[in-house]
Amino acid sequence: MLSVLTDNWELFREGFWTTLRLFLVSGVLSLLLGTLLATFRVAPVTVLRGIGTGYVNTLRNTPLTLVFAFLFFGAAKMQLGLPTFFWAAVTALTVYTSAFVCEVVRSGINTIPPGQAEAARAVGMTFVQVLTIVVLPQAYRAIVPPMTSIMIALLKNTTIAAGFSVLEAGAIPAAMAERGESQMLTLLWITIGFLILIIPLVFLQRWAERRTAVA
Repeated sequence: MLSVLTDNWELFREGFWTTLRLFLVSGVLSLLLGTLLATFRVAPVTVLRGIGTGYVNTLRNTPLTLVFAFLFFGAAKMQLGLPTFFWAAVTALTVYTSAFVCEVVRSGINTIPPGQAEAARAVGMTFVQVLTIVVLPQAYRAIVPPMTSIMIALLKNTTIAAGFSVLEAGAIPAAMAERGESQMLTLLWITIGFLILIIPLVFLQRWAERRTAVA
């Protein structure tokens, strides 16, 4: 059993390293884009609310595989191709996940009493200042558990990139099959690898909840 891992360590290491890079880069970009979209959805400008709503409704109801297919094949025909398969995968994961991040952040914003925003505006703060100084810091305290769930889903969604020529953890079984290795043991080690990546996120969630808890 152990030999399946040790004899193919380079393949497993490269696959999970790519998975980790996809997760970290896409996760950061999704948080930034999702937060921006959430501000659009609560903005007093009708056009911005329409953009945010249209984006979220479109992406949340589109399978991630189709998003990958568009960026890998459709975008190239429109002369919008990205420089590498890795960055095409990052873009697909980011534009898809940000729609879910947006809704979580918006729900966090909605938990803030309206009186706080009204008081901030009464002392002369702009809409952007109210969001960045008063609303968003409190909203993020309320969304730690659902945001962690989205990040875990993002980590697992990286395996879709394997179907689009990105050598990450999801591509390991095909490579191991060519080497004649046991698929059952291969999948077992991949499962263990994902557990090693996911369990720290769960502990990070619990730590963040304790740090941000209101007495």
